[in-house]
Amino acid sequence: MKLTLVATCLFGLEHLLGEEIEALGYDRVETMDGRITFAGDEEAVALTNVNLRYAERVYILLGSFPCESFDELFEGTRVLPWEIFVGKTDAFPVKGHAIGSILFSVPDCQKIVKKAIVTRLSSIYGISWFEETGVKYQIEFFIFKNRAHLMIDTSGAPLHKRGYRAESGGAPIRETLAAAMAAISRPREDVLFWDPLCGSGTIAIEAAMLHRNIAPGRNRHFAAEAFPAIPLSLFRLAREEARENEILDKFEAFASDIDEGAVALAAQNARLAGVADTVHAFRADARKISALGRRGTIVTNPPYGERLMTPAEVERLYRELGEHFRSLAPWQVYVITSHGGFERFYGQRADKVRKLYNGMLPCYYYQYFKNPNRK
Repeated sequence: MKLTLVATCLFGLEHLLGEEIEALGYDRVETMDGRITFAGDEEAVALTNVNLRYAERVYILLGSFPCESFDELFEGTRVLPWEIFVGKTDAFPVKGHAIGSILFSVPDCQKIVKKAIVTRLSSIYGISWFEETGVKYQIEFFIFKNRAHLMIDTSGAPLHKRGYRAESGGAPIRETLAAAMAAISRPREDVLFWDPLCGSGTIAIEAAMLHRNIAPGRNRHFAAEAFPAIPLSLFRLAREEARENEILDKFEAFASDIDEGAVALAAQNARLAGVADTVHAFRADARKISALGRRGTIVTNPPYGERLMTPAEVERLYRELGEHFRSLAPWQVYVITSHGGFERFYGQRADKVRKLYNGMLPCYYYQYFKNPNRK
């Protein structure tokens, strides 16, 4: 079955997501902020859910159409082939959002979309009431600049929920963003990867999973596994192939923190993720770590002053980190924060800055990769 699929992501990760979709063998149809549309099939539903490292969800796009009135929304939704997936006893709740469009009331749009789908399925199945006790198909509409996109969610829980992080620290970073941070830092076998303010260990764990080619969705469930139109065997085969593609080398990641509770949590999460032999968790003060006579890369997510520490404490920490991290040169340093004055307090302009989002919070990824001692 030919399908049009949509993978969503945090703003700023579109390039990375597009590359991994193409690496799986699928052609991009459209790229826009926070989402990539691509051509696929039933197998693609399984492969992308299991393997995509930077995606938040994967949807089946039933159709898109111009939409400047409730009548257009109703008719455009009604003519779509919902019966391909939704059976007469299945559940089909509706949610969505609208951006930059004439239709802006989400509750009203929900009612219209639901009514249109019921009208369509009633004509197909010859019934007027749906018990909705069977398979759940989460319908999502996205109305952007007066064009409606009607989709079915195949992921269920967001894809950043890998399944290894049962608990998280006080200011967690999404696994998808952590994976992107690691990828941008180019983790290598002969270079120590170190997050010295590790919290629950997510950045180091994602770096280990990336370097060892461990599929992020290999140990979790997806909504589409219950869809009769998507053979369950495709998910089994996708997981088997993913495990066959895993590698084991000498890559090493350190996850350290001044808080012993965080260290214990990072060690637990590394075990659950299957990378306890790669990620070494221990207590250490980030302002006193040693280069150990090795090449290294620091990738970290220090407090922003949003939830942990006061602004004054955060700024003092940035000053102390900047002074100490520069003493580790030629180590490379990658820091993400939403604090607008980071470079000023850190004491050095970054070689490159990239805007990323931690959920809905805009952040900046400061990259220091040039050797300051090299003339």
